[in-house]
Amino acid sequence: MGVPPGRHILSSFFFIVLLSEVHFRWVEAQHCVWYGECGESEKVPGKKYNCNYTGPPIPLPSTGYDLLTELCPGYDYGNQSLCCDVDQLRTLKGSLQLPLQFLSRCPACFFNLMNLFCELTCSPHQSQFMNATKVNATNVKEVQYYVGQTFANAMYNACKDVQAPSSNVKALSLLCGKDAKDCNATNWIQYMFDINNGQTPFPIIPIFSDAPVSGYTPMNNNTYACTEGLEDGSGPCSCQDCTKACGPKPVPPPLPPPWTILGLDAMTVIMWLSYMAFLLIFMGAVLGTWCYRKRTIMSEYAPILDSNNPLSLNSDNPDQVNASCCETLGERFENAMRIVFSSWGSFCVRHPSVVVLGSLILVVASSGGLVYMRITTDPVELWSSPASQARQEKDYFDNHFGPFFRTVQLIITTPLNDTFIYSPYFGGSDVPFGAILSKDILHQVLDLQLDIEGLVATYEGQNVTLKDICLAPLSPYNDNCTILSVLNYFQNSHTELDHSIGDDFFVYADYHSHFLYCVSAPASLNDTTLLHDPCLGTFGGPVFPWLALGGYDETNYNNATALVITFPLNNYLKDPVRLGKALAWEKEFIKFMKNFQNPNLTIAFNAERSIEDEINRESNSDISTVVLSYAIMFIYISLALGHIHSLKRLMVDSKISLGIAGILIVLSSVASSLGIFSYVGIPLTLIVIEVIPFLVLAVGVDNIFIIVQTYQRDERLPQEELHQQIGRILGDVAPSMFLSSFSETVAFFLGALSNMPAVRTFSLFAGLAVFIDFLLQISCFVSLLGLDARRQEGNRPDILCCIKLPEGQETKTDSFLFRFFKKVYAPFILKEWVRPIIVAVFVGMLSFSIAVVNKVEIGLDQKLSMPDDSYVLDYFKNLSMYLHTGAPVYFVVEDGLNYSSTEDQNIVCGGVGCNNNSLVQQVYAASLISNYTTIAVTPSSWLDDYFDWVKPQSTCCRYYNTTGAFCNASVVNPGCVHCRPMTPSGKQRPEGEDFMHFLPMFLSDNPNVKCGKGGHAAYGTAVDLYPNNTGVGATYFMTYHTLLKESPDFIDALKMARTLADNITQSTNHKVFAYSVFYVFYEQYLTIAYDTAVNLSVSLGSIFVVTAVLLGFELWSAVVVTITIAMILINMIGVMWLWNISLNAVSLVNLVMSCGISVEFCSHIVRAFSISVKRNRVERAEEALAHMGSSVFSGITLTKFGGILILALSKSQIFQVFYFRMFLAMVLLGATHGLIFLPVLLSYIGPSVNKAKVFAANRRFAGTERERLLNY
Repeated sequence: MGVPPGRHILSSFFFIVLLSEVHFRWVEAQHCVWYGECGESEKVPGKKYNCNYTGPPIPLPSTGYDLLTELCPGYDYGNQSLCCDVDQLRTLKGSLQLPLQFLSRCPACFFNLMNLFCELTCSPHQSQFMNATKVNATNVKEVQYYVGQTFANAMYNACKDVQAPSSNVKALSLLCGKDAKDCNATNWIQYMFDINNGQTPFPIIPIFSDAPVSGYTPMNNNTYACTEGLEDGSGPCSCQDCTKACGPKPVPPPLPPPWTILGLDAMTVIMWLSYMAFLLIFMGAVLGTWCYRKRTIMSEYAPILDSNNPLSLNSDNPDQVNASCCETLGERFENAMRIVFSSWGSFCVRHPSVVVLGSLILVVASSGGLVYMRITTDPVELWSSPASQARQEKDYFDNHFGPFFRTVQLIITTPLNDTFIYSPYFGGSDVPFGAILSKDILHQVLDLQLDIEGLVATYEGQNVTLKDICLAPLSPYNDNCTILSVLNYFQNSHTELDHSIGDDFFVYADYHSHFLYCVSAPASLNDTTLLHDPCLGTFGGPVFPWLALGGYDETNYNNATALVITFPLNNYLKDPVRLGKALAWEKEFIKFMKNFQNPNLTIAFNAERSIEDEINRESNSDISTVVLSYAIMFIYISLALGHIHSLKRLMVDSKISLGIAGILIVLSSVASSLGIFSYVGIPLTLIVIEVIPFLVLAVGVDNIFIIVQTYQRDERLPQEELHQQIGRILGDVAPSMFLSSFSETVAFFLGALSNMPAVRTFSLFAGLAVFIDFLLQISCFVSLLGLDARRQEGNRPDILCCIKLPEGQETKTDSFLFRFFKKVYAPFILKEWVRPIIVAVFVGMLSFSIAVVNKVEIGLDQKLSMPDDSYVLDYFKNLSMYLHTGAPVYFVVEDGLNYSSTEDQNIVCGGVGCNNNSLVQQVYAASLISNYTTIAVTPSSWLDDYFDWVKPQSTCCRYYNTTGAFCNASVVNPGCVHCRPMTPSGKQRPEGEDFMHFLPMFLSDNPNVKCGKGGHAAYGTAVDLYPNNTGVGATYFMTYHTLLKESPDFIDALKMARTLADNITQSTNHKVFAYSVFYVFYEQYLTIAYDTAVNLSVSLGSIFVVTAVLLGFELWSAVVVTITIAMILINMIGVMWLWNISLNAVSLVNLVMSCGISVEFCSHIVRAFSISVKRNRVERAEEALAHMGSSVFSGITLTKFGGILILALSKSQIFQVFYFRMFLAMVLLGATHGLIFLPVLLSYIGPSVNKAKVFAANRRFAGTERERLLNY
């Protein structure tokens, strides 16, 4: 069947029309939309319109071949007939300098970007995807650019993760007109084609579609993913610049679960069960023993009463004793000490002038060292050992890069609660602004900032301004001070803050739009609004919003409720004159801020010197409290030493002058210790000055009371002279004093092995002071006691000893306290039913304390170191409330790496070709899990920025071809040539001599509009070059910690940074360490629990050894003393948990001191028990408690109690927490354990009587009416 003629003709017509349309479009595809440059742009000064041209592509002149190859590699269209000329290519290169510098580190990203612009500018197929919508006779004033959505998305995906190392932000934040998180494929391309970006001379309207639109076929060229390499050999983008190249995101390890049993704290359960088991066993044993004794009705020491038993005290033949070798040795050692001390005491009483004068000469000579006394207030010297890792790393950093700068900081809020809405003129959602960001408030803050900049201080007659001491990274080219302030977005200018573009009806751009742009692109030199103002600070560096704003949520900086202004000042550790100038200016700043008032502003402020100033002020304000505390103790000692028998003999029997002499001896021992170590050059600390007098007073006064009260209770033997009596008394009590003092001295000196300077210094001074005090007491004080005894016997009043009163009858009676201990207290606590209760209570306290040992918080809340009324407390409060970023942290690569070799470059850098486990990549990976690692942002990398800066495609690296000197990108001079050739090798990283030749240029280049990669501001101090620039030494890569508020946060940050640095060291096989300014203070807390355990264990061990020897080799007595002191220490830690006292150097010093004071509470009682010859343990314990208990109670407990209570009145929080609370716990626990628990413990498990000592006592007191011990 044939086709009808009409239909055939119709079909032929449509076919011809279709062919003609296709041919027409093909012909159209061969013509351009523009060619060449014509008139000046009306919208963007300095830019030109392209010339209207609809003819065919024109062959590119040969002069443009190299430029085309540089900008558009692979765009070789046969005869190179294009729709652009050489001028357009040059304009394209100039316009794309910033994208080149920031995006070329990811080759795929930059290739796709250049694809977009090369097709737009030069493609011979322009008319397929471009439509000139506004044209005049010669100029193209607006075009539509049809771009494939697939291409746009692919280009964005390849570029979205690219980093800008110097700014610690993503590159798109600088190139998209908004924060990278708000950027996407379409708004990025729209921004690049918008005339408001300052680079596009006329509107280019992108239309996105993958399908043909209105007869136009969108440009949809092939793209490269960031994980792909290019045909020219460029590798895939690095993990840092391409998330897809990283593999799975790192996942922080789960937190270890709490140790529990049946859902309850494991330590609590274990100690509860242990305590219950102990109670069952102990109570069972007590009941069993009681029943057994009821049946047998006999004493364990009954054989001693049997006069026929060779061990009996009533034995007629004392030589019949079978004492063991240790007992005999112990008795001989005891007897030798007694003889030595008796002879010495007798000598001191017979020759008081010689002894007192000799003591005075030695004290004056020793105290003379106080002339050389230095007090260390430098926190670094106080808390960090010179041999510690953090201190060595700090010294390394300071020596290679200069010390970390000093900081002066303000945190500004406003009581106004007004919020306002900003509605962008060019569309977009409304943006709420907080009251602190209102223009009026910003003007007031700027006035304050300018006033601070204008402050003038005086130092040694010279004026000191901020510019004399501030950090100016671009000096000498730019001497503007670094001021990290949001006002620097407006160049610290009221005029710039008021700058706006608009007409009578609308405001197109003002400070709102500029602020919103700058917080997303702080390193920008030209914002994208109509203002075209720079965001870069006047000092040449960016002001990151997380450093200048506070109180916002996530990254909504417009919601900020606080402004943070930071003035970094140069730190001159080794230049006292320049340091003095900085201190003088800071002092002037503090004075100014204290007097500053503005009802609309609430300001918390701090200077580098503030904390030290406030600690010194606190110390001065607490002098009155400390003096009152000591005065109360002195008054008590002076009055309590005397034993008044009657009102008539009040002045005769009082011992005020002797008490004052005893106090002066204590103070002399402290002064001698300080003087001797000052001779050696060991500096003092405030802890030494505040704590050691308290310690020595406790030890010294106790000994004074023991000597005096023993003398008061003693009766002179027939034919015995005064010097013999005091010598005999000293022979009895001096071994006990020697035991306690020597134990403490050894314990303290061993504590000096600590690597914590505060603990080491305290231990040295305390150990020597205690021993000197003992020596003065058994010499000078004994001589003075002899003189006082003669005065008393001569019936002369105290103080007014020249007057002789009428003879009166002297009746000798025991003191009330002694009678109370002897008749009431000792018998009561040693009753058979009371003792088990005491044991149960004290073991319960011990069990509780062990259960909470691991719960004591570690660290020192810096707020505690400030007085209650300090302005710094407000600063600390606002610091944790408003700030969002922590301290900077530097990953330091030590000297020895060869940066000129590709292999060594790859283990450090973060760009293309770098190792996936390089330093930069590992720190970047850590920043992805910042909640765990505390690393907040990607590190700045001088090496990666240097590679981008030196690329031949960039205008950054140029030099004068005549002199070889560096030529800045802003210089227009035909004699400036690129550093490296546009060859395949020239496009590679610099190596060998090339690397070192251009690196100094990079480090001296200031960033500008044409080159934002200059390294002077960002990296001027980050690279330590060898002399004559022959090589690279140590370098650092900086990032920031997350916000750290409490001590545990700082400790965790230090741990994590060190772990990361160790991992980098292992993977790079080169030493890398992390450094931040606070590490040197918090390193001690990494090991403080271990240090505490070691210090206290060593002290306990030394006490055990000394006690065992000086008690006559009675090991069991030493064990009992050690157990009791250990219980006191563990209970002290329990009190720390109950009273919220953290473990740190201050509390560790107090624990070491409590170890020493505990010896005083325990050793005298145990020695009295060991030499007692009563029938059984209970009676021996009762006798020891009666005689020594009253002296210990009056000598330490009552003396200290009044003084400690006064410390509660201190304004200083550190005094209230670490001194009042810990000293009170120390005395109460020491007294209760020494005077309650220890006698009971001795009554149960005290050492057996020493047979040799019993028989020696029988022989010594044969024929006298005296009791066997201290006139019982």
